[in-house]
Amino acid sequence: MIIGDMQRKRNFGLEKVKRAIEIHNGTTLLATGITGDDARLALAAVKAGAKLLEPNHPAVALARGHKGVTSMHAAEEIRHEIEFSEMCKVVKGVRAVVGNEIYITAGIPGSFTEVLPTPFTEQMAYELSRAGADGVHTHKSTYEDLIDVVDICHKNGLLVDAYIAHPSDRHLFGIPAKSPGEVAEAARRMEEIGVDLIGLMTGMSYEGVAAGDIPQVIKERLQALISNVSVPTLAEGGINAVNYKAFIGTGVNILVVGTAFDDIARKAVEETVSIFLKK
Repeated sequence: MIIGDMQRKRNFGLEKVKRAIEIHNGTTLLATGITGDDARLALAAVKAGAKLLEPNHPAVALARGHKGVTSMHAAEEIRHEIEFSEMCKVVKGVRAVVGNEIYITAGIPGSFTEVLPTPFTEQMAYELSRAGADGVHTHKSTYEDLIDVVDICHKNGLLVDAYIAHPSDRHLFGIPAKSPGEVAEAARRMEEIGVDLIGLMTGMSYEGVAAGDIPQVIKERLQALISNVSVPTLAEGGINAVNYKAFIGTGVNILVVGTAFDDIARKAVEETVSIFLKK
């Protein structure tokens, strides 16, 4: 393994993240969902100013209609069935159209808490890195698994963004932490492990929140994360074009948005088709 080159690649990736945060005055966007798995829409997001993108295997399962899934909840159940080679193709295609200055982190089979045993190996990390990824988006739910992911990724020039989740969430998307105190403890340990970016799952996944605010308990959990780590922080789950304003000023560095883009794109297609079919 060429340690120096891999460290240099990770440094380049982290600089992309820090530059995006700085350009967007402390809180930037990680565009995922349809903007991460479709190269055309990834380019559209970048043209609008997005600097960070995230292709992931559940979104690809939904985009490909794998086993007939039509919702992200359903896609989460069969995400591990998406071929790793398919994710490399997605990453390579997105990288080809958006250029080298855009940060790409990828969720792949084996990087989440999968419902069936799914490997994540050094060879996979190497191939993903070669395909153009800067990082791996992981939702591992034990420290032991997270340590392995960090070790494998760092050896192959990849950063790691990992998450803290609530134990009662419908899908286990990270290290479980019930109270703000547990969130703080998990955040500190994740940074000690070497996680490069640490996020909080809000528990609002896929349904979103219509009102222009977020629950107080989420603010408390988010603050527990932000005040206990020095690495860039993220918030993910149900963030949309209305409630995102409630996250601005909290100190979180990156808002992960996917379903909101999916919903807008779907509505735009429906409305445009109806125009053409009007008699």
